[in-house]
Amino acid sequence: MPVVTDLEPTVQDIDRFVRSLENAWTATITVRRQSPDDVGYREIFVSLDGESLGVLRHGDTITRETTPGAHRLRAHNTLFWKTLDITLVAGEHARFMAVNRAGWGTYSVLAFFIGFLGAGPLYLTFEQEGTDGS
Repeated sequence: MPVVTDLEPTVQDIDRFVRSLENAWTATITVRRQSPDDVGYREIFVSLDGESLGVLRHGDTITRETTPGAHRLRAHNTLFWKTLDITLVAGEHARFMAVNRAGWGTYSVLAFFIGFLGAGPLYLTFEQEGTDGS
């Protein structure tokens, strides 16, 4: 059996090591708008700690790395606002679902006239789906 005296790490070993260090100092948040219950119109605006993460249209996903610790995640569809206070640990990947859904009055005669002016009553659901790596 040959004896190896010079062991050098491969590029893949170094890459894995660097990624493990990055995960030790970051956490990840994903917000998606992919529910079959979503009505499919009107944007959902998402922010983290007062800074915009982006605008979700039906089928979209936003993923962002952040620091571990306490955060305030907010979503709104210009009519309804939802706020989630969350605490992330290093290496955690927290996932959330945002849904614009129909509710009482969405398809009423009043909603027709309000919708004609550009604002139908869509209700916002914003919940945590789960986490990985915590």
